[in-house]
Amino acid sequence: QVQLVESGGGLVQAGGSLRLSCAPSGRTFTSRAMGWFRQAPGREREFVAAISWSGASIGYADSVKDRFTISRDNAKNMVYLQMNSLKPEDTAVYYCAARSGSAISSQLRSYDYWGQGTQLTVSS
Repeated sequence: QVQLVESGGGLVQAGGSLRLSCAPSGRTFTSRAMGWFRQAPGREREFVAAISWSGASIGYADSVKDRFTISRDNAKNMVYLQMNSLKPEDTAVYYCAARSGSAISSQLRSYDYWGQGTQLTVSS
């Protein structure tokens, strides 16, 4: 069983930065690709970024490309999402997710484990 715990959310002004962290636990973190998704009120959960087990393959949603950076530290069992140049439309609950394969995916249904989410609010 994999448990994911997100942290780092909060309130930030537009143009600001924040870093989210995801701490997976459990033996099955090994060899798993990880992703970040977000869900704004009244909207479906959407893909934000993903990183392969090795970190060699990374993907981003167009809406966050060049502003967000996903990374991982396998030695520390941590996954991060550095968010810069934040916009009010980035306001959402952000979820960390793990999938069985080592390759990245932007498909929500391909992820097996999810955290409880952390709220990000960007004020204008």
